[in-house]
Amino acid sequence: MTEFEFIRGGEGPRLAIVDSANTVQIAENMVAFANTEGGVIIVGLQPDGEPGVPARAVSQIDRALQLADDLYNPPVVTEKLEEINFQTIEDGSDPPVKSAASESSRASKVASNGTAYAIRVPRSTELHALADGRVLIRSGKVNRPLGGQEILRLASAKNTGDFEGEAVPAATVDDFSREMIDEYLEKRAERTKRPYDGEINNLLGEIGAITADGKPTVCGLLLFSEFPQKWLPQSGVVFAKFVGTTPRGDSGLAGYTRREELTGPVPRLIEATWNLVWSEMAVSAVVKGLEREETFEYPQFAVREALVNAMCHRDYRLRGRRIEVRMFSDRLEVISPGGLPGFITVENMKDEHFSRNPRLVGGLFQWGYIEELGLGIDRMIEVMEQAGHSPPKFDARPYSFALALHNERKKPKPPEWSRDTNHRQARALQYIRENGSITNREFRGLINAVSAETLRLDLVDMVDKGILTKIGAKKGTYYVLREKR
Repeated sequence: MTEFEFIRGGEGPRLAIVDSANTVQIAENMVAFANTEGGVIIVGLQPDGEPGVPARAVSQIDRALQLADDLYNPPVVTEKLEEINFQTIEDGSDPPVKSAASESSRASKVASNGTAYAIRVPRSTELHALADGRVLIRSGKVNRPLGGQEILRLASAKNTGDFEGEAVPAATVDDFSREMIDEYLEKRAERTKRPYDGEINNLLGEIGAITADGKPTVCGLLLFSEFPQKWLPQSGVVFAKFVGTTPRGDSGLAGYTRREELTGPVPRLIEATWNLVWSEMAVSAVVKGLEREETFEYPQFAVREALVNAMCHRDYRLRGRRIEVRMFSDRLEVISPGGLPGFITVENMKDEHFSRNPRLVGGLFQWGYIEELGLGIDRMIEVMEQAGHSPPKFDARPYSFALALHNERKKPKPPEWSRDTNHRQARALQYIRENGSITNREFRGLINAVSAETLRLDLVDMVDKGILTKIGAKKGTYYVLREKR
C-alpha cells in the first residue's frame, strides 16, 4: 500500500488529519492514540483536500510538538516525524481507493502533487491526560473522553505492563523458525503491495518480536517459534466435542467424544483449531431449484473470528489456563483466559477497540488472519443473523471471556396459504414466485401423471380461496398471486 492510498482511506481509529500545526489538535490526537492503539497524525491537508504546506512547516510542527508537551501529562513519545509526498495518478486508471463520493473525509479528495507530514504515535504503557483533566481515547474517527470507571479500568490495564513485549529468558533468535518468518514476509508483502527488502532483525524489532538488544519477546515467540509452549505452556488450545448440551455425560462421567491438546505458533494454532472445528461441524443440504446447497452448522467467518479474537486478546500472563474450545450439540464456546481489556465492556465492544496484545494483533493482521482492524465483532453478528442464528452471546468475567455461537436456526413462518394447498398447488405457487405467473400449459409441464382437468381444478380452487387471480380468457389465460389488501 502506498502512502497515497493510506491517506485516501480517510480518518479512522489509527489516522487523524489536521489542517496545520495546531498545537491543541495535535495534543488531543497524541493523547488519544497513546491511550488506545497508537496511530498517525497527518499535518498539512487543507479543507479542500489539497496537500502542500510551506517549507517552514517542519519547524512549525516541531514547535507545536514542543508546546503540546505542556498540554498533557505524562509526556507522549512520538516515533518520528516524516514527510509524505503525494503524486498525481497520471496513467488514466482509477486509483485503488474509495471515491470521494463514498468518503466523508477530505483526505479522499487528494489527487494532486504536494507535501504533508506524518507524526507517528505509538501506543503507550502509561495513562495520559490533558491539562484540563480529560483522558481521551480514539473511537472510530473521533477522540472520546472517558468517564470515571472507564479511566480506572484503563489505568489498571496500563499498570499491568506490556507483557507481550517482555524478553523471554533463555530464548534466542535461533528459536525462531525461518519458515514462519518467510511466510509472514510473504503475507505482509501481499497486504502492503510492497516487499520488505531491509534487514530481518530490523523488521523483527519494529514489529516487537525482539527487544532493542535482540532478545526474543513473548510476541515474537508466539508468532515465529515452532514450539512457543516451551516457554509459554499456557499458549496452547484445548478442544473438546461433547455429545449433549452439558460437559457431563451419563453417571457423571465426562461427556466428550473427542479431546485434543493443540500446540504451535499462533498462526498454526488458528489453522489447527479451525480444522478440528470444521471436521466436527454438522453439514446439511437444501435443494434450491436444480442446485444443491450445503449449509454449515456455523458460519465460517464467525468461527474463525472467534478463534482469532481469543488468541489475539487472551491474557498470556495467566499461566494456569489455556484457550478452551468446546463444541456442544447446540452451541460452540470459545473461552479465553483474562477479562476484557482496558475500558472495553460487553456493551461497548462493538464500537470501541483496545487490544491487550497490540503487537500480536498487528502481526496477525499482516498475516491476513484479521481482515480489518476493529470490525470483526460487527461482521460476526451480521453473518450469524444472516444464517438465521441468534447473535453471539458474550460472558465477561474478571479472569475469563467466553463467546458462544448457537446453532438453532429461526424457522421461517410458513405462508398463510400453505395449510390450504396440496403438493401440486404448492409447486405451482413456487413457480409463480420465481417467474411471476403460470399458465395451464406450464402447470402441466411441472406435474406429470396427473390429468389436465385435475390441474385446471387445482388452479380454480386457488382462485376461489383468494390465493391467485385469473387473468385473460381461453388460450390466453394465466394466473398470478393475488395482491394483499
